Amino acid sequence: MRGRRGLSRSSPRPWGSSGTPWLYLAPALVVLGGLLVYPIYQLGLISFFQYTQAQVSGGEPTTFKGFGNYSELFSDSQFWQVLLATVLFAAACVVSTLAVGCALAVLLTRVRAVPRLVLMLAALGAWATPAVTGSTVWLLLFDPDFGPVNRILGLGDHSWTYGRLSAFFLVLLEVVWCSFPFVMVTVYAGIRAVPSEVLEAAALDGASQWRIWRSVLTPMLRPILTVVTIQSVIWDFKVFTQIYVMTNGGGIAGQNLVLNVYAYQQAFASSKYSLGSAIGVVMLLMLLAVTLVYLRLLRRQGEEL
Repeated sequence: MRGRRGLSRSSPRPWGSSGTPWLYLAPALVVLGGLLVYPIYQLGLISFFQYTQAQVSGGEPTTFKGFGNYSELFSDSQFWQVLLATVLFAAACVVSTLAVGCALAVLLTRVRAVPRLVLMLAALGAWATPAVTGSTVWLLLFDPDFGPVNRILGLGDHSWTYGRLSAFFLVLLEVVWCSFPFVMVTVYAGIRAVPSEVLEAAALDGASQWRIWRSVLTPMLRPILTVVTIQSVIWDFKVFTQIYVMTNGGGIAGQNLVLNVYAYQQAFASSKYSLGSAIGVVMLLMLLAVTLVYLRLLRRQGEEL
């Protein structure tokens, strides 16, 4: 008994039972608190006040409105139209980005070293291109007067940014172009980590490439696919630069508005900073809800993330 007690006393305490991990995490937590938590706090605080240009300049006192800004927002029919357009546009971007990224990741495992290197460099170049620059280049490619796309397709002086659907489609192409490299590189790294014996056994059993991807690779890559899906949802739901640049601030009569551009217009074009903050809070809560629901569904399926 004495020996057992002495062993238990001399054995080191579990990692989680001491405060040492928090000491290592403290610098990162301080930085996150300053760069993330405090701005979110200010965003939520402003959304509960009457805060316009009059309050910013000091001409009128700041007054507490409670949920008045949210009531005004939810009673605005344009907000619901923009919300629906944002959800549909983000969903199309996420699905397209994942499809292109996963397909090219599989392609990277099938080609030789030189083509793989060229494809990697081209993808990383698209990924590293600033959003403003990429949007401007895509506008030049699809320009109705000088763009090569219309000449190749024989569309004459067709304007891609005039129609609502064609403008959204053009922006979708640019968003996918600058987003798929992250999915491609991440999924490719996951595929390379899969034991080759597993893939060879599936091929010997007569499984097609599509069946190998669906029945073998997808279950094994589910944690990685979860990460890239959540990242894509967050990025595509809050698209701003591409819409603002390529549709000149939201399209004709606001036909191509998304929530981020709509919040910018309310906050800075109309000087309704509190209403723009309310839109930002709604977007934050929606993204948190989507992420938590997705993670909960995966945990119910027994996946560890």
